[in-house]
Amino acid sequence: MDRKIEKQKWPAPKVAWYAVAALFGVVVVGKLLFGDHSSRLKVDAEHITISTVRRGPFQEYIPVTGTVIPLKTVYLDAVEGGRVEALYMEAGSLVKAGDSLLKLNNADMLLDVMYREAELFQQSNNLRNTRLAMEQNKLNLKAQLLELDYQLDLKERTYHDARQLFDKKLISEREFDQVRHEYEYLQGKLELTRQSQFQDSIFREAQIEQLEVSLQRMENNLALVKENLENLVVKAPVSGLLTSLNAEIGESKSRGQRLGQIDILDGFKVRVQVDEYYISRINPGQRGWFTLAKQDYGLVITKVYPEVREGRFEVDMEFAEAPPEGIRRGQSLHIRLELGDLSTALLLERGGFYQATGGQWVYVLDQSGKTAVKRSIKIGRQNPEVFEILEGLQAEEQVVISSYENFGDMDKLVLNQ
Repeated sequence: MDRKIEKQKWPAPKVAWYAVAALFGVVVVGKLLFGDHSSRLKVDAEHITISTVRRGPFQEYIPVTGTVIPLKTVYLDAVEGGRVEALYMEAGSLVKAGDSLLKLNNADMLLDVMYREAELFQQSNNLRNTRLAMEQNKLNLKAQLLELDYQLDLKERTYHDARQLFDKKLISEREFDQVRHEYEYLQGKLELTRQSQFQDSIFREAQIEQLEVSLQRMENNLALVKENLENLVVKAPVSGLLTSLNAEIGESKSRGQRLGQIDILDGFKVRVQVDEYYISRINPGQRGWFTLAKQDYGLVITKVYPEVREGRFEVDMEFAEAPPEGIRRGQSLHIRLELGDLSTALLLERGGFYQATGGQWVYVLDQSGKTAVKRSIKIGRQNPEVFEILEGLQAEEQVVISSYENFGDMDKLVLNQ
């Protein structure tokens, strides 16, 4: 007789084990397919700096250092070289225009003056002698003319008498011709003497004129040399503060060498050095600010020096209003030099992250504040305090701005509170 075989059922423990295994497989497959595979790094929240993105006024500027200098400075150069013989003033003294500052001694110039004076005296004597000779020659010529006129007058009467006698046949033709020839000879001699007197007068006048011109030139040269001799005493050309005097007794100074300078105390300006990177963005009229004694003061660029030295160029800035009281020459000022107009922008505080990312991405905290996620951004203008954010961030978002040097290329930062 046949027996009915009943189908065996899985025991409950076995079923439970297979169910757990299947659930675990589903979870693993789900994590592999849909899970977060981004790299993470746990960081201590106390060791990072977080800043909030905000919208506010933005001013692009660069920090520069300026030096206070006088509005006008007059430099003292040696017009003539020489040895320092005496000092009448010291650096730091207030001087008036015309005050003697120092005296130089130049033996060569003294000898030159003496030689020129002797030469001038000799030329003056030559002129005097020439004029005296001319006057004596005039007198001699006048005496000759007077004598010739007298002789010609006598010979003319003799000639007329001889002609009458010759016409009456009382003297021979030979005797008449002799008297006529003597008369004509005296006429010619008188005319030649007059021409000689005229030519000699012209020559003497030209000679005197040349001597006078030469004498005047020598007097001018002597006056110039004497003026240069007076320049050996260096005097203050303007009134002001003698800020430097580079001379010691016995020291030799060459022509054109800088001896010192005088600052005119009518006002001050600021000489600023700027990196050559900004040379195309700096123009007269741009403004800057500095803080002194907890008060802000404005400056305006008045002159730009285009010459670049050691990677920097210089600009002159004048005070937009009255300068601070007690400001002194040589004082250093920390200036915020504006590069653009004031505008409203999305701003992020500067931090060490920029060195690692170049401003291309940052870690942004999520809503929980426990995780910071890597996000691409775009930075525009900047100043020493903030960056202008063009893309990638919104106002009120929080960003890790401290250094990313130890974060590697992690996608997320998990903050340990």
